[in-house]
Amino acid sequence: MAEQGRVITYTDAGVEALREEMRRDPSIVYIGQGIGPRGGNFRQSRGLWKEFGDERLRDTGICELGATGVAIGAAMAGSRAIVDEVFLDFALEAITQIVQQAANICYMSNGKIKAPVLVRGAMGAVRNAGAHHSHTFYNWFANTPGLKVVVPATPYDVKGLFKTALRDPGPVMFIEHKFLYNTKGAVPTEEYLIPFGEARIVRPGSDVTIIATSRMVELTAKAGALLEKEGISAEIIDPRTIVPLDRAAITNSIKKTGRLAAIDESPSTCSFAAEVLAIAAEECFDSLKTPPKRICSLPVPNPFSPVLENQMIPSVERIASEIRALVKK
Repeated sequence: MAEQGRVITYTDAGVEALREEMRRDPSIVYIGQGIGPRGGNFRQSRGLWKEFGDERLRDTGICELGATGVAIGAAMAGSRAIVDEVFLDFALEAITQIVQQAANICYMSNGKIKAPVLVRGAMGAVRNAGAHHSHTFYNWFANTPGLKVVVPATPYDVKGLFKTALRDPGPVMFIEHKFLYNTKGAVPTEEYLIPFGEARIVRPGSDVTIIATSRMVELTAKAGALLEKEGISAEIIDPRTIVPLDRAAITNSIKKTGRLAAIDESPSTCSFAAEVLAIAAEECFDSLKTPPKRICSLPVPNPFSPVLENQMIPSVERIASEIRALVKK
C-alpha cells in the first residue's frame, strides 16, 4: 500500500498501532516505567492507560531486569507482552533475559514454548543527553539468533511494523529513535501491516547505492537532494528491519549502481554498516566500481557538548561530502 492519508507524528503512529492491536487482541499486556497514567517519557503510550487500565497497562519500578523478566514470563504463559525499556541503553540491564531467555526458549523447548514478547526502546543521540542515554545498540541485538530487530524511520513504518511485531510468534526488538518522535508523515486510516524483511526504496538512483537506517534515513535523504543538484543520482534504501534483512534489495541496487555507502549512527566496528559491506563483498564484488564506504559515528562515548556530539554523528554535510568523493573516484 502506498503511503497516503492523514499526517501524524511518529509518536502518534505508534500509539495508534498499540491502541488498535490492544483492542483486537485482549491477550496483549504492556508494562514499563511511566507508561501508565503519565503516558511515557516520550508520550509513546499517551491515553492508553485511560482506555485499558491497570490490568493491561502497568507501570513498573526502575528495574529493567525485573520488568523484562515479567514480560517474557507472561509471554511464555500465553499473553502477548510488551515491555518498554524507555531508553534502549538500559535494556542492557535486562540483557540476560532478552538474549539468554527470550531468544532461546523456543529452540530449547523444541518449539513447545514460545515467547511472543515485544521489547521496546528508544535509541540515539538527541538534545545532548550524554553517554548514558544516547546509544544505538540495535547492532548488538541483531547478532543474537532468535531475535528480530525492527528500526522504523517514518510514522508510516512505525504503525505498519508495530502491527506486524504484535502478531509475530517470537521475540521482537522494536527500536525507535528519540529524534524521530516529533517528525510527521502520512499514515492511512485503514489497517495495513508491513512485512518484516521488506526494504523501502526511499529514493531511486543510478550512480550510488546508500543504505541507511532509522534517523540516518532522514539525513541521507537530505544529502541525496543536495547531491541531485550536482548531477549525482543516489539510490537510498531503508531496510526497515535488520533481522530479517532484505538482502536482495541491497544487492540488486549495488549491481545497478556499482557503488555503495552504508550510513550508521553506531561506530563502524562490527556495525550494521560493516555487515552491508560484507554482503557487497560476498555477493556483488564484480559489480563494484570503487571500494564501498562506511559513514558512521566516531568511536567515542556520546559527549554532552553539542559541538562535539555534532562532530561525532554523521551529518547531512558529511554524508554528502563522502558520497561525492566516492562517486568521483
